[in-house]
Amino acid sequence: MRFVRLIIVILSVSLQTALGQLLVPSEKPDRTQQLQIERGYGMFMHFGVNTFTGDEWSDGTTPALKYNPSSLDCDQWVRVARDAGFRYVLLTTKHHDGFCLWDSKFTEYDVASSPVKTDVVGAVSKACKKYGVQFAIYYSLWDRHEPSYKDPDPQKYIDYMAHQLTELLTNYGPVCELWFDGGWDRKSENWGLERIYSLVKKLQPDCAVGINLTIVHKEGSGDAVLPDLMTENNKYFFQYFPSDFRLWDPKIAHKADKKQYLHLGKSYYLPFEHTICLSKEWTWFQKPNPRQPRDLDELEELFYWATDNDNILVINVPPDNTGRITETDANAVIALGQRLNIKKGKPLPRNGRFISLGTMSTAGSVYANDITGYGPQCAVDGGMQTRWASADTLTELVVNLKESDRFNKISIFEYQDEHKSKDPNDIFSNQRLNRIQTYAIDIWKDNSWQTIFTDNRPMGDCKVIRFPMYYRTAKIKLRILKATAPPSIYEFNVIDCEASK
Repeated sequence: MRFVRLIIVILSVSLQTALGQLLVPSEKPDRTQQLQIERGYGMFMHFGVNTFTGDEWSDGTTPALKYNPSSLDCDQWVRVARDAGFRYVLLTTKHHDGFCLWDSKFTEYDVASSPVKTDVVGAVSKACKKYGVQFAIYYSLWDRHEPSYKDPDPQKYIDYMAHQLTELLTNYGPVCELWFDGGWDRKSENWGLERIYSLVKKLQPDCAVGINLTIVHKEGSGDAVLPDLMTENNKYFFQYFPSDFRLWDPKIAHKADKKQYLHLGKSYYLPFEHTICLSKEWTWFQKPNPRQPRDLDELEELFYWATDNDNILVINVPPDNTGRITETDANAVIALGQRLNIKKGKPLPRNGRFISLGTMSTAGSVYANDITGYGPQCAVDGGMQTRWASADTLTELVVNLKESDRFNKISIFEYQDEHKSKDPNDIFSNQRLNRIQTYAIDIWKDNSWQTIFTDNRPMGDCKVIRFPMYYRTAKIKLRILKATAPPSIYEFNVIDCEASK
């Protein structure tokens, strides 16, 4: 009798473990989500036929023969990831063009039909095991090459996806995450997502599933919600259900990001995974002339922001057309990891306490006198899609602080003018140009303003000012002394760096 009870307990625990990976209503992360939160930081890698044409999105007609890396080195990719402190690698196995980085039995549009037949999925998975890095995959729902995609019966293409995903999830060992993209090309109900989700969980119970543009304003709509608006629990709805985490590539979540979202009247916990490009110009596939990486200060501040509040960050580090990550890109992400001092098995580092967040602020002027849309409060509200905008070229922003609070760092995200690429195949690239050219930081002390920092150089993509000592003040002022156009600030952050240590 005792033996029978033991068997029942074992079966019950096993069943709960298996079912526990399926998304259920909850106000806290389940096992799959907790594992994803603990990983926290991954390296995204876009590589495929587009790498050899300079396109961002090709239409599925590019010949497989175009895919021809001269020095393919997947081991180098993962070695860079390990050296940079990334916890997992997220590989683009199939983009919207339909070209597959493995020898799929269900299409000839893959590496097996190219001059270089290496199974890239297998090679990256093998390298992940070698270097102790977890393995994740991106798979585009939208497929511009596969004939069944255009069949009037959506089930034909759903079968195709199920076959390919079975290959990916059974032949390459553990897969910690599956990142779906391209869902906008069909109504959400025509993707067979419940079937696909169940298949994933059957094959890989701990695999976290996410679908780009996860959340919408109204149930059944396609009106996606900006992450900046996700500051209230149980206000918004799933567009794609079920999903284990939220995505909106490449937007940044609000500091007050909330985790509860609705489906058919029930509330589900969903963390947010950020995706950003290493490139200053927001390109995903590496170009023949590699783009310059973002400045280290900007990468560091984006890391802190994106991994805050139990959210996740992946940085895209694309190999070039030789099949290697460039030394410039490798050096950039390794330097970032060293600055952050990421340690294996340890929690990810934090930024510190934002003593300016949500405080009262005033400005010399506001664009169009629109206080609600562009008022000074937008510079300290914790949102990266809102901004203070001035009506004048020479102006100032004053932020009130608690005089008892100390700070030793300021980070400023400036709104910049964007010049889009003239290449119609390069739809993401842009050059960002600062408006603010010369500026100063003042604090209120002894009943007068005292300057603690000045700079006569453009502000840069993210200006970080580190002080060798702590300051305390009742108010702090950003004073614009020269600008090419009326200045605008997404976020002005006053930080106590030691508060998180």
